Amino acid sequence: MFKHSIDMLMFEADPAHYQLCSDLGHCCEDIATVHLARHLPSGTLVAIKKFNMDKSKQEANLIQHEIILTRQLQHPNVLPYYAAFVSGPEVVVVAPLMAYGSCRDLLSSHFTDGLPEAAIAFILRDVLQGLDYVHRKGYIHRAIRASHILVSSCGRACLSGLRYACRIVEHGRWQRSVHSFPCSTACNLNWLSPEVLEQNLHGYNEKSDVYSIGMTACELANGVVPFAHTPTTLMLTEKVRGCAPQLLDHSTLPSLYDDDGGQQSALHDSGVGDSVASNMMQLKAVQQRRFSEPFHQLAELCLQRDPTLRPSASQLLAHSFFKQCRQRHADTAPTVPRLLHPVMPICDRRVDSQDDLASILAAEKLAELEIEPDQWDF
Repeated sequence: MFKHSIDMLMFEADPAHYQLCSDLGHCCEDIATVHLARHLPSGTLVAIKKFNMDKSKQEANLIQHEIILTRQLQHPNVLPYYAAFVSGPEVVVVAPLMAYGSCRDLLSSHFTDGLPEAAIAFILRDVLQGLDYVHRKGYIHRAIRASHILVSSCGRACLSGLRYACRIVEHGRWQRSVHSFPCSTACNLNWLSPEVLEQNLHGYNEKSDVYSIGMTACELANGVVPFAHTPTTLMLTEKVRGCAPQLLDHSTLPSLYDDDGGQQSALHDSGVGDSVASNMMQLKAVQQRRFSEPFHQLAELCLQRDPTLRPSASQLLAHSFFKQCRQRHADTAPTVPRLLHPVMPICDRRVDSQDDLASILAAEKLAELEIEPDQWDF
């Protein structure tokens, strides 16, 4: 859970109670900016997201939907909003400071070949716990991807991006499927399931989110977005045909060299296009790594073309892949911060005075805090 002292604080809907300290980046297709801020009454560092409504008139309904839904949900693995208010032309949202940023930030800045498998296990376990809660509340997320997974300083992962969520419960009755196609899907196409993209009479249900979990697992492991350099029409066709990405390691990538020692001229498509193959040194390192068999099995289960064959989020949590998350010896067991070392989180300590805040930001020079303009999408 979030720290008890933080939970008990009252975050007012008053811009005068927040002091902006630094820019953290942009999100929501650049219609919102994210800032590190200090809550003046308590000295707590928070993240503030500002939507410029002059730029986002077409997204206004999505923004409103996200704020209302997020305020209704309460789970340790779903990002909460402490407060939301209007300030001039902007809608301002106050959220906890997720000190490691998004998983997409980590991949782009530090783990370009993919996160360690153990870190992925902890992160996906948390995401599945949050997703199972969202499903039990009667919603389909429809936008699970690395940029919508935020990691706190203690290594807890939270699911965000609920503006694309839709209800699967209508008039108090659970629907077997829905036919609502999400608005503004361009940024989420790579992660959406075939049944969502087909828009046929069968519709889709919460199992479509499980497919997105599989796509995100490949993204976290491979370091690149699946189908990143595949034309959109071809990607849609390949998904409907049942083509799915894979975890890239020694078992799924062909040898770089033939039997005579010559370099192979072609590579199988593993759903990542040329984004890995274009760099032979990177490809060689990827070809030498080994993911566990349970990890491969998890990804394959999630990415099955037939949604009825996919497990639910709660069933996935019982998968053998997550056995490694059980900490037997607290002092030596791996944790997400240890696994992400040497990446340093943004400081989320309590700040008791303006001088303290100034000294923190000056002494650590923001660079050590990893405060850079990133794509924080929450």
